[in-house]
Amino acid sequence: MRLFIAEKPSVAKAIIAELGTVKRFNGYVECKGNICVTWCFGHLLEQAEPDYYLPEDVPTTPKGKKRWRMEDLPIFPDNWKLLPKNDKGVKNQLKIIKTLLSKADTVVNCGDPDREGQLLVDEILEFYRYRKPSLRFWASAQDSTSIKKALQSLKPNSQFKGMAQAALGRSRADWLIGMNLTRLFTLKHSTPSEKTLIAVGRVQTPTLALVAARDQLIKNFKPLPFYSFNAVITHEGINFSAQWEPKPDQPGLDAQKRLIDSSEAQKILSKLQSLGSGKVLSFTQLPKKALQPKPYSLADIQLDASNRYGFSAEETLNICQALYEKYKLASYPRSDCQYLPESQFSDAKAVLDAIAATNPNLAELVRLANPKIRSEAWNDKKISAHHGIIPTRQRTAVSELNPEEQKIYNLIAKRYICQFLPVHEYLETKIVLAFNGESFKSTGKTTKIEGWKAVYLKDQNSEEKTTLQNLPLLQEGSSVEFKEIRAENKKTTPPNSFTEGTLISAMEKIHTVVKDPEFKKFLKETDGIGTPATRAAIISELKRKGYLEVKGKKIHATELGFRLLGLVPNSVKNPILTAMFERKLKEVESGKTDLESFMAPLKKMIQDEIEKA
Repeated sequence: MRLFIAEKPSVAKAIIAELGTVKRFNGYVECKGNICVTWCFGHLLEQAEPDYYLPEDVPTTPKGKKRWRMEDLPIFPDNWKLLPKNDKGVKNQLKIIKTLLSKADTVVNCGDPDREGQLLVDEILEFYRYRKPSLRFWASAQDSTSIKKALQSLKPNSQFKGMAQAALGRSRADWLIGMNLTRLFTLKHSTPSEKTLIAVGRVQTPTLALVAARDQLIKNFKPLPFYSFNAVITHEGINFSAQWEPKPDQPGLDAQKRLIDSSEAQKILSKLQSLGSGKVLSFTQLPKKALQPKPYSLADIQLDASNRYGFSAEETLNICQALYEKYKLASYPRSDCQYLPESQFSDAKAVLDAIAATNPNLAELVRLANPKIRSEAWNDKKISAHHGIIPTRQRTAVSELNPEEQKIYNLIAKRYICQFLPVHEYLETKIVLAFNGESFKSTGKTTKIEGWKAVYLKDQNSEEKTTLQNLPLLQEGSSVEFKEIRAENKKTTPPNSFTEGTLISAMEKIHTVVKDPEFKKFLKETDGIGTPATRAAIISELKRKGYLEVKGKKIHATELGFRLLGLVPNSVKNPILTAMFERKLKEVESGKTDLESFMAPLKKMIQDEIEKA
């Protein structure tokens, strides 16, 4: 018997649909060809708590947990132990898998096509000491074509051992940091009468540091005055505006080319007060195109939902999960990818029809769509473990969704519709003008083909709307009339506070705040700190522990959060730790480094911190 073990029920369902059902049982399905298919619900096993490794004579708390003591640190397990998650459904499913493994001659690992997916099934095989042959199923999408291709291309599971080892290294390293340093700093900074939890984590702590740094930047920000000049110009009855442009040698500018010298501003204003004719120095008009926006990744939709509706990152994830699991209206949400498998392009008409049937308010947009248009989103080479979040062929009356679910479904559906509308085309106009020895610049846009932007025309909150003005056709050397010159006294503004959406985006793009080029490269390649599946949970955990708080849409570090950051070393606040992890994990994955060599410097860092304390 051949046993397929899928990472989640939806993958199992897609595989079963191709293999053909013979009989359904509790927790698995028997398929044609003496094949059984069973499934997990993500990780069914988890790392044992520190209590498992501590001596039996450690005193216990009234709740039966072993007390935290400095003398027990560090906790470095010699033999790591995985235990079933404390969930009745998980334990029942593990029993079913154990029984099936005892009968299986071959197992097929159907974890997601990434490190974590590899480990998720491999750790179950190791837990039950399965030693017979195993194969690997590898598919980034769940459409029929992708599943068939993966079923016909099974490879020895042993070829992917490095991926499982890398995932295991990441899991164990996070455990060592979290369990040891949280205990260390909590014990170090607590008194017999007051115990404050100082929770430390490889991703949690740098995330908190990001928010705290932004809060400090805003708090310490001192606005600086600067000056600009705006002109109202007319030509053949058409009015347009233009902004003053400083000369390269203009005195009184700061590093950002802003005019900060008030006396210089007054000189320029005096020159400009006598209105009259100006001359066109240059006029350029270039055809431009704006490609269709890619389908959402989880980080993208969390950012968009935060900006538009004030949804928290976790709220958006939960809604996406409901659209995926409960209603079957959207694809798998925990994706870091914005691209789509080419094999699903043929489903376009069916998906578009399902959108119109589910939400008739979108039917007019669907009618504009042409399922033969192929946007750049359809690219197998850009697919990671999962493809972008898109609607499915499922039809459910939109009235069955609550208002929040409707909003998220509409965001996903509109992005999908965009893929089947033409590229937005426009003319970009730039005019440079001279007036009384000063230069002014005006930019404008004339739409030629509305294309995909038609999807957002009625959306008042859409960032797709342009503020560029229509400009008259001019010729170099022609005259224009300056009707009005306004001096504007402005002040520099601080950066915006984080929202949950922009914080998720900052976690994903953490490489932008790292200066070391090598570490920057690794962080960029790994999509930052955390994963699409964990970032919302990390933010929620920081809020739950009282380190972050939300005020309106904005998220801030609390006094407790600032205190924590003042107590822990820079090594755990800095995202470079993740970059160092990833560099070594790539070597583990390729077989250049073994797991213990990866763990050794981490253990030394933890030991050094304990000795300092």
